[in-house]
Amino acid sequence: MFHVELRQFPHQARAFNLTREELNARFVGPWASGRSIELDERHFSPERARLTIYEGPRLAADQLGMGRGWGNVTRAGEDVTARLLAEASAALAYPAPVVDLKYDIVARCAGRSLPVSAVVELVGERYPQSRVSERLALAEQAVWELLHEGAVQLVGAGQPVASADWHATLFSWETWSGDVMTLLRG
Repeated sequence: MFHVELRQFPHQARAFNLTREELNARFVGPWASGRSIELDERHFSPERARLTIYEGPRLAADQLGMGRGWGNVTRAGEDVTARLLAEASAALAYPAPVVDLKYDIVARCAGRSLPVSAVVELVGERYPQSRVSERLALAEQAVWELLHEGAVQLVGAGQPVASADWHATLFSWETWSGDVMTLLRG
């Protein structure tokens, strides 16, 4: 579950127990594209307000009452604001290329493994005019989405990488610069 806080001095508003779909539709999508968000009859704009997103367990009604909700969220959850907003920004920057690239990655994984470093090379072939940082961002976004969709598996040392370790693995330079990690069709 996801929990949100919006702060714009002197006001704050919170929403609890959101699904990923609700979070993306009501908060992350509009925020990443620069639109203001309405919550508790107040408007919060990305230029003036602060958005905080936590991922954690569902809170029962007794955990929300008497102003205890946000304290419970911060104790039991993890602040995922930066990661979710970065993912949303990348998706806005590369909507069509990510979809096309994902098809190519899955096709190249058919019947064999594909080194993760080869995904960056694939992006370079498709978009030779792009900067290296853009290529890496596009490759990372495509692999991240494919992993979450179950279309590919991330494999290291002959063993599948657990989903809990995807984040750390994809943020490691070694993953992208060598042949230590491969992708297999899911």
